[in-house]
Amino acid sequence: MNDVAADGTTGDLSHVRADGSAHMVDVTDKAVTSREASARAVLRTRPDVVARIAEGNLPKGEALATARIAGIMGAKRTPELIPLCHPLPLSGVELDLVPREDRVEITARVRTKGVTGVEMEALTAATVAALTVYDMIKAVDHLATIEGIQVLAKSGGKSGDWTRESAARPEPAGQGGTAGRPGLPAGPGADR
Repeated sequence: MNDVAADGTTGDLSHVRADGSAHMVDVTDKAVTSREASARAVLRTRPDVVARIAEGNLPKGEALATARIAGIMGAKRTPELIPLCHPLPLSGVELDLVPREDRVEITARVRTKGVTGVEMEALTAATVAALTVYDMIKAVDHLATIEGIQVLAKSGGKSGDWTRESAARPEPAGQGGTAGRPGLPAGPGADR
């Protein structure tokens, strides 16, 4: 059984009370620090479609610029989509959409000065940008996929800095977990 903190939460899960009910974490007493997170998503499609994306030659128009703006909007709207996220004053949101052979690699970077991290905002930005690219290309490739959605790095806050590469670790023999496997979570719990 998990220990119960003074606020009624269990020691392992800050968004879950001892009775199992979800709640928004009280961040009143947390220090304001600079925080940053980056996340990525990959939209996989055919090479001819990637060429059309890069050229801006799609039935719905220019996908990359549209997806960049959509990702920024998604980051700003994260607490409206994810019920227990705190609304944060974002000081910066950057999205890079890079067409490659058979994919578009999307990286989102989000910054704030606040009392909680911006991992969810970065994940939302990358995901919404990928969904927007899909929407823009579905007329020419409805079989496109979105994959590899993951936090790449975070900095600031009580739990400190973290990068996916530095957190990757080999699995103990016979454990079958996800740590250190590309595209699957490996790292600390959310700093929210």
